[in-house]
Amino acid sequence: MLTSNGYSLDTAPARMGALTPVPDEERHDRDALWARLRRDGYLYLQGALPPDRVTAFRRHYFQAMATTGLRERGRGHPDPAAVRRVLFEQVVPGPVYDAFCTQPAIRDWYAWFLDAPVFLHRRKIIRHQRAGDTGIGFATQAHYDLVYLREGTDRVLSSWIPLGDCPAARGGLVYLEGSHQRVRAEEQDGRLRRPAASITADLPALADKFASRWLVADYAAGDMVVHSPYMVHASLDNADPDEVARLSTDIRYQRADDPIDWRWQEHWHDRDGL
Repeated sequence: MLTSNGYSLDTAPARMGALTPVPDEERHDRDALWARLRRDGYLYLQGALPPDRVTAFRRHYFQAMATTGLRERGRGHPDPAAVRRVLFEQVVPGPVYDAFCTQPAIRDWYAWFLDAPVFLHRRKIIRHQRAGDTGIGFATQAHYDLVYLREGTDRVLSSWIPLGDCPAARGGLVYLEGSHQRVRAEEQDGRLRRPAASITADLPALADKFASRWLVADYAAGDMVVHSPYMVHASLDNADPDEVARLSTDIRYQRADDPIDWRWQEHWHDRDGL
């Protein structure tokens, strides 16, 4: 049973499905990728990054957190203040994280895909979730990214990257099938101008409202999902039986010549107001 913020997802075929990877024959076909992104709202790129680069950054993260009580495996007794201090003062602004987010497998791919010089938003987010943390507030609630990026272009693209293997039970990202088409239409018609906030924690109810399915995957180290700013997504609770922490990052690239949301040009902090 998969849950998100304590809500059990409906596993009926009409409400749950599998995230579809980009097939090998399309991986180097830019037109085919754009057609897929417009149709599906996401590109699931399996093995896009060197797995050893991903696992090395995961190791760096938990080594940095060693003094806080946060562990890669097991619940432990982390000190929340110490975790925030290491995260926001050391890891997020640090050179190791910057090098990871600008590695050729990411930056060069975006430059090729966007066919232009690219810009990486400085505000980059890292999320960890311990196994067994359930209830509203632990998993990422359903939302779409444009509500947080309205001061720039709507052609910004998000990359969600699991930092290590992330089977569904470990709390990976899920996408609401076809939601980008409905959200885009309502935004453009002026019928939907949501504030910078999540839609809901109740994923089953939202799937019913959209008459759609949550798309789930067992991610591996090296995978990357690129998604539209209109695509509704959320994360699952971490119910890993081996009590392995879920670690992931989401970063945003766009063409450098498109309007840039100035609010995203400082390092991420939990008090940055976004």
